[in-house]
Amino acid sequence: MREKAIRVCVIGGGAAGMMCAGKAASLGCDVTLYEKMNAVGRKLAITGKGRCNVTNNCDRNTFIENVPTNPRFLYGAYSLFSSEDTMAFFEGMGVPLKTERGNRVFPVSDKSFDIVDALRDYCKENGVKVIYEKVEDVIVEEGVVKGVVVHGREISYDKVAICTGGVSYPKTGSDGDGFRFAERMGLNIVEPKPSLVPLETKEKWVKSLMGLSLKNVRVSVFDTKKDKEIYTDFGEMLFTHFGVSGPTILSASAHLKPMEEDRYRVRIDLKPALDEKTLDNRLLSDFEKNKNKDFVNSLSALLPQKLIPIFVQLCGVEGGKKVNVITKAERQNILKALKCLEFTVKAFRPIDEAIITSGGVDVKEIDPKSMESKKIKGLYFAGEVIDVDAYTGGFNLQIAFSTANLAGIGMAE
Repeated sequence: MREKAIRVCVIGGGAAGMMCAGKAASLGCDVTLYEKMNAVGRKLAITGKGRCNVTNNCDRNTFIENVPTNPRFLYGAYSLFSSEDTMAFFEGMGVPLKTERGNRVFPVSDKSFDIVDALRDYCKENGVKVIYEKVEDVIVEEGVVKGVVVHGREISYDKVAICTGGVSYPKTGSDGDGFRFAERMGLNIVEPKPSLVPLETKEKWVKSLMGLSLKNVRVSVFDTKKDKEIYTDFGEMLFTHFGVSGPTILSASAHLKPMEEDRYRVRIDLKPALDEKTLDNRLLSDFEKNKNKDFVNSLSALLPQKLIPIFVQLCGVEGGKKVNVITKAERQNILKALKCLEFTVKAFRPIDEAIITSGGVDVKEIDPKSMESKKIKGLYFAGEVIDVDAYTGGFNLQIAFSTANLAGIGMAE
């Protein structure tokens, strides 16, 4: 037993902050968690459309493959607290979990508040004091953390963990505080950019399909500068008033680096389950059934109603042309449009619409074995404030839990 417990301040009551605070307290630290919103876990509560994709049920190699930004930095943190450990933690806290398509893990209840409550209980059971106040600054003297400033008052702490998130969803409290603290302390910040974000498109026809959701399509991204396909996935997407969104598009956005107007082409395969020959036979069969109809009226078994007029324009076959006089060359154009509906990316949507912030505190500033700053003794980081981010599927929350667990251990030592 120590004579005097280490006084720890955790800034930010999100996934990383609560995990970090609970861990440090469980190891005997005297922990105070500061959250500037009126409740903890605000962003966590809205993740996964309110269902909370808590982790991905995968091994270390798969996890690392799904982290495009600084994956090597996470080896130690993940090895110490893996997806399996995250699942065991929440089930141990009384939240039964289930694994869905793509190894995504959710609470059986489909309620993100069960995850928020479990983390809140973890903090409470270990004696963490939660204070709903904004931390204004971190006090550093001669390269050592001394405490924080709250309401203009200096409060001393032995260790401080910055778990403030990025700058996505600022209404939940992630508005870049951690980046500002780190910059004032002389640490390098990699410029924050949106990741897992909807895309604005150049073509006007995309926007005219606003509200149309496509399921079971293949989405690919072609980089015109590198002249190669850089991403492909199968699933759901959504047309919007500015361009496109939905799970496959959000995942694709993480690969569009750097973002340059006109550089990336998105290609949608509307019938990925059928190869060209099978699809051609299907077309011939549909055309035989509708041989006396106008082309525009022959596609309802193949495409959603809202897409048909646009599709007819794009494949270049006149909508009023009778099906029985469509040529083989025209049928090839129809096939091509079904297998490759293509449009151009203009820009990311604004960062406050992104699920995740790419960028943040440079990993070169942080010791990967403890999450402690290499320049400032007693200063720790965890979660999205660090320049690490992953694709969709529960990987980003796993980063938060792994880095937070390690920071909690680091502060207790």
